[in-house]
Amino acid sequence: MNERLPPDDLKVRIADRVRAIDPELCALSNQLHADPEIGWQEHRSAAAVATALAPHGFTIEQPYLGLETAFRAVRLPRGAHRFTVGFLAEYDALPGLGHACGHNLISAMSVGGAIALAAVADDLGLAVEVIGTPAEEGGGGKIVLLERGAFTELDFALMAHPAPVDVAEARPFAVTHWHVQYDGTAAHAAAYPERGVNANDAFLVAQLAIGLLRQQLPAGVRVHGVQTRGGEAPNAIPERTEGRWYVRAETTAQLLELEERVRKCFEAGALATGATLTITPESERYAEMRTDEGALDRYRENARALGRNFDVDPAAATMNRASTDMGNVSQVVNAIHPYIGVGGGASNHQPDFAAACVGPAAEQTLRDGATALAWTALDVTRNRSGVLRSSAAIPHD
Repeated sequence: MNERLPPDDLKVRIADRVRAIDPELCALSNQLHADPEIGWQEHRSAAAVATALAPHGFTIEQPYLGLETAFRAVRLPRGAHRFTVGFLAEYDALPGLGHACGHNLISAMSVGGAIALAAVADDLGLAVEVIGTPAEEGGGGKIVLLERGAFTELDFALMAHPAPVDVAEARPFAVTHWHVQYDGTAAHAAAYPERGVNANDAFLVAQLAIGLLRQQLPAGVRVHGVQTRGGEAPNAIPERTEGRWYVRAETTAQLLELEERVRKCFEAGALATGATLTITPESERYAEMRTDEGALDRYRENARALGRNFDVDPAAATMNRASTDMGNVSQVVNAIHPYIGVGGGASNHQPDFAAACVGPAAEQTLRDGATALAWTALDVTRNRSGVLRSSAAIPHD
């Protein structure tokens, strides 16, 4: 059953605005879904999201801070400027899986929430921004933007991420992304095996060591990866092997300790075979999330008023443990990153989940997400900017 909220003219105006632009939002989501682009290559996607904002009074800066597939869209209020809210948009897809993490919906929800909030922004002295953030799927686009000065002028940042079910609080792992490479010496595997240094054997030793290490790792830690190059021919000793490996922990501090133990497993492969090991970070470390609890309480209230349900099977609710570079943003800006359900039996990073991120159910999720985000931003603005204050203030953490 929906929880009722007190009558609120500004929230009514926001909801009406979301409904009015619903065809635009659904068209944007469908366009992104049909034309997936992977991290750092989202040229058409970034342009589509920015273009959707331009007719609604937003000034677009693209490229942004030297990143071709990042943008910043700003709508300033008429009169005094008291507060700034930033909606974050992600639009990178997964290699081979398309939008199996629903980033098409993330962008459309953030665009819808920003446009709807802008409709009441002059009443609040509120600046509304949308920041397009590339390469969330392992590339750390938000971290690069953060290092170049983005986000720090925001008073509050928010976005919503699709999942099988609704989960309000994000509890992502801190994560390290490594490219791992072994270089050996090629040789004929039958005629001159003694002349070779087998780079593939080095990877096998490392993976065995990691498998044994898991027995001694703390609960909740994750170590996983794929070998992307294992050799070129069965009769040639592999001279180069490569892989991508992730190490996850509850906190950045725990991650730093864990990295050294996993690194020794890869060093064991090099020591055992004589191959040369090179480990290259693919991005800066993703941090754990520092959630703005007061704002998250408001999001729960607003989402429930729209009919969203947080009483879900815990086994279906674990997407909130997925790592995200939004965690790094939350270390410097008050932020929330709720998960919003699209229904069905599929989970993120499965082909069926990509299919669930378009169609009538996904469009309802889009409308609810845009509205709940905008309502939450309205509540936070009222209670922290000192204007139009409601009776229940949100504490500033």
